[in-house]
Amino acid sequence: MHLLSRCFRLFLLLLSLSMPSFAQRGGIDMENGVLGIADNRGFTLQSRDSSFVFKPYLFVQSRGSFNYYDDEGLDKAYNQDNVANSGFAIPYAIIGFTGTTFGHLDYNLCVNAAATGGNVLQQAWVDYRLRPSARFRVGKFKTPFAHAFLTTLGETLFPVLPTSLTAPVIMPYSLNAVTPSVATGFDVGVQFHGIAPLCRHTDKGNGWHMGYEIGVWNGSGSGVNTAQKTFSDDWHFPSLLYGGRIIFMPWGKMPATQGNPRLLNRRHLSFGISGSLNVESENESTNDARLAAEFAMLHGRWYVAAEGYWMHVGFTERQKIDETFDYWGAYAQVGYFCTPSLQVGMRYDFMDRNGTGNDGFLNMPAAVVNYHVRHCGLKLSAMYQYTARYGHATQMDRDNDDLGLAMHSGFLQLQYSF
Repeated sequence: MHLLSRCFRLFLLLLSLSMPSFAQRGGIDMENGVLGIADNRGFTLQSRDSSFVFKPYLFVQSRGSFNYYDDEGLDKAYNQDNVANSGFAIPYAIIGFTGTTFGHLDYNLCVNAAATGGNVLQQAWVDYRLRPSARFRVGKFKTPFAHAFLTTLGETLFPVLPTSLTAPVIMPYSLNAVTPSVATGFDVGVQFHGIAPLCRHTDKGNGWHMGYEIGVWNGSGSGVNTAQKTFSDDWHFPSLLYGGRIIFMPWGKMPATQGNPRLLNRRHLSFGISGSLNVESENESTNDARLAAEFAMLHGRWYVAAEGYWMHVGFTERQKIDETFDYWGAYAQVGYFCTPSLQVGMRYDFMDRNGTGNDGFLNMPAAVVNYHVRHCGLKLSAMYQYTARYGHATQMDRDNDDLGLAMHSGFLQLQYSF
């Protein structure tokens, strides 16, 4: 009993040490992509000078889904189910810890118990900070492409990402192994990044800042944690993913959120470009180049964002296919906090999924309502999305363009973070 009492007093002492330094940090460091290191959800242990920070966290999403699919011209005799992929799911059940050691080395490790295979390890990285404008990150983390994906998990306006980012493109070849999407997602690699002020007297985080990220990854996606790549037979250099991003922030550092009740009195703006080249991706079948332009603004209760992206797919010589394909998509979304807890939003999502060489495109309007239960880490989201098709040359092209996509989608999600 005496030993337990001493341990309990030591724990209280650590908590007391953490309280002043938490107040000194003031902001929300969202570098770990799940929860902010200095977030007030749960507890954070740290030294008085903030040189050592340790934050365990838990993140769970439980979702009810309803998806109604078009007949795609099939006869009812085929017993086609219009309602599919519906019911209950847990997209994320993440447990991890993040923090800082020695004042200049950040770390994050988390697993997603709801995933399978290599996706169970969601993130695992260390980040060495020479200075705020020069940092090295090594491990598994988000690749620097697309504002929608780089937003902190759980801080997004909609419970699901834009379809134009995540849906596999349509090709006129029966190659099951070649189904790239615009998003590059999580991957294993190394990155050089940082945020630097562009004007004097911006040490308090105000004024113009520039952020940049440049690095190399396996290009295998989040489901592969091992080294499996080779040299490109066509270009004779490592068949990896090469990517980078640069953003400008005239109103101080932009937090990685699309709506947070704690930031309703702030204003931030960012705009930038990102791009990547995935050499011999998709089982060494294609070389995929991507480019994106982004804009995002937080102003009081308002959040506004727009983003456009383009992907060029060319087959490797071994495939004996001389054709190349270009795809592009874009979205615009706006959110508004009607009260400090209630946020509403709308999104228009557009995708040329079958390539610029064919007529027709998809447009996917969506609406969302988010309710933040204050002081307990709960967020309730209700979303509806409609997938429309327009401008296709034939009915077959129209039916093929939205294969695998629901015409009507509804989601009701409860999120808990600690």
